[in-house]
Amino acid sequence: MDTILTLVNKGNDFLWSFLLLILLCGTGIYYTIRLKFIQVRKFGEGCKHVFGHFSLNGEKHEKGEMSPFQSIMTAIAAQVGTGNLAGAATALFGGGPGAIFWMWLSAFFGMATIYSEAVLAQTYKTEVNGEVTGGPVYYIKAAFKGNFGKVLSTLFAIFIVLALGFMGNMVQSNSIGAAFTEVFQVYGINIPPITIGLVLAVLAGFIFIGGTKRLAAVVEKVVPVMAGVYIVGSLILIGLHINHVPTAFMMIIKGAFDPKAVMGAGAGITVREAIRFGVARGLFSNEAGMGSTPHAHARAKAESPHHQGLCAMISVFIDTFVILNLTVFAVLTTDAMSSGKDGTALTQAAFMQSFGNFGSIFIAICLLFFAFSTILGWHFFGLTNAKYLFGEGAAKVYSFIVVICIVIGSMLKVNLVWALADFFNALMVIPNVLALLALSHVVVAADRKAEAITKNVTQAYRAAEEK
Repeated sequence: MDTILTLVNKGNDFLWSFLLLILLCGTGIYYTIRLKFIQVRKFGEGCKHVFGHFSLNGEKHEKGEMSPFQSIMTAIAAQVGTGNLAGAATALFGGGPGAIFWMWLSAFFGMATIYSEAVLAQTYKTEVNGEVTGGPVYYIKAAFKGNFGKVLSTLFAIFIVLALGFMGNMVQSNSIGAAFTEVFQVYGINIPPITIGLVLAVLAGFIFIGGTKRLAAVVEKVVPVMAGVYIVGSLILIGLHINHVPTAFMMIIKGAFDPKAVMGAGAGITVREAIRFGVARGLFSNEAGMGSTPHAHARAKAESPHHQGLCAMISVFIDTFVILNLTVFAVLTTDAMSSGKDGTALTQAAFMQSFGNFGSIFIAICLLFFAFSTILGWHFFGLTNAKYLFGEGAAKVYSFIVVICIVIGSMLKVNLVWALADFFNALMVIPNVLALLALSHVVVAADRKAEAITKNVTQAYRAAEEK
């Protein structure tokens, strides 16, 4: 295991210290400029589209389609997972408070990137075996004709099946197992992590069998409730330490450019590591540019590609600037980093400082719902690509392997699981981002078309008023 971890970390050092930083941040900056800071000028409209369709009752659609709200909840289910609880804590531990600044920056530009992903997913969605489907494999082939496009789309499909369906879901079950093991140990109860993994596997398998309709019905109810509970709990904790918020904010800003000023020379954290952990954990959290959430956005019965793009944009804001930040400030304002813990245990330590053992239980329960909803979303994303690679008959085999990965993941060492997830996430970014850049004219045209329609409607309304 140690040898594998060393090799994977070397691969991650190359990918995340140079290549992915340029690709992800560069693409986000490029789209931000070309779309005239759409994440700022269309933020209000995006919120209206997301919260204007709020519903826990669900809408039934044919051909595997979802309502815009269901597709957004599916996307957020995938985004809001261990990255918001364990991932944020891991970024703080590995890159110091400064990593959060780079996480913010990458998420801001990522809002423009994910807008483009959703627009392209809607534009190039198709129907296979009577079911609406879509995602990067389809717009990659549209961007690059011939064998090159086929090879790139195939590579992406393989990478996402490994990254999310298998390795990613191992991360989710690993974090749930670690959180509940911590809780049980407080009360002197020794329950093997595999027991938790088996329970998760059975629950997940039941939902997998129900297909897209059961997935949509579950996430549209679970996601809003779980997010609301965690937001309230975190705000109470931060409120108890409100006088430390300015200090925490300054730690983030100083640490982004001079980690030693915050962590001390003995910590050995550099600006490079702060950037790497910030961008890597940010991607794992909000998934902008990774090519995962377009599978949900493609299924939406949206008014237009532009409208779905705006909804996707808000999902990144909710994930990173709301939920993830709550974890960050909970850790920094309680000085939980002095505990020396990492991952889920660090977040639990923050809540335990104010709420005692209940804090540990609260985080374990929140993580259960966060990570489990991510398992459902990632299984769906991987399933779309497994079908693309091997046909409809591969669905049951793929789902069975995911269930096995959930059990295995609950028993592995956290460092190896995170390293593998980072590695395969990085690989799937490359073909996706290449297609995003090649099809930028399609994305810009969708935005311009929406602008023209809005302008014409406004002019018609003013003319009617004048009459």
